[in-house]
Amino acid sequence: MTTEEETTLRQNIQVPFGYEPPAPSRKGTIIFYDSFESISDEELLRAAEEAETRKFAKLVLYPLHEETVRRMSKEPVSPFYRREDRLHAWRREQKGTGPAILVEGWEGKRKKYTPIDTALRHLTEVYPAPHFLYLTPEMANQFASFSSFEEWIVKIRLLLAAEPSHPHPRLEKYSHRWDLAGTRLDFA
Repeated sequence: MTTEEETTLRQNIQVPFGYEPPAPSRKGTIIFYDSFESISDEELLRAAEEAETRKFAKLVLYPLHEETVRRMSKEPVSPFYRREDRLHAWRREQKGTGPAILVEGWEGKRKKYTPIDTALRHLTEVYPAPHFLYLTPEMANQFASFSSFEEWIVKIRLLLAAEPSHPHPRLEKYSHRWDLAGTRLDFA
């Protein structure tokens, strides 16, 4: 940094007595947690529109590592780097004044199975609250089947891409903690 840049950074700003900066118009994070193997560009766009509509500061796309997908669903999945590259390409195409769209590569750096608890702990520490987890109906049912679901559902809210045809009993029990994308409910 040059001395000219240093002096510009150190300049005092005068404000009237009692001035309080305006509250940010956007806050919080929507985390799209999925393998992104079968998620289309339209579904990604829907998640981005949901983040824009609800005035979130960030939309975080969290692709799962192959080992995590294998343990959760036993379905074949393409390599992590291909799915991550596709998400980066889609993100670059999105231009606008909406929320910041980020692709979280933490699970790719770990290069192994990452339990959802560990992933959520990392995401809630790194990104600003409130936290909403954007899930497909299948992923929501899988999340509800984990023993730690009841611990996490009181800390985060869920946004489901669609109504599950057969919701997990825990998902039904905590139906007041989740909402469908495209509908607007005011959370207390």
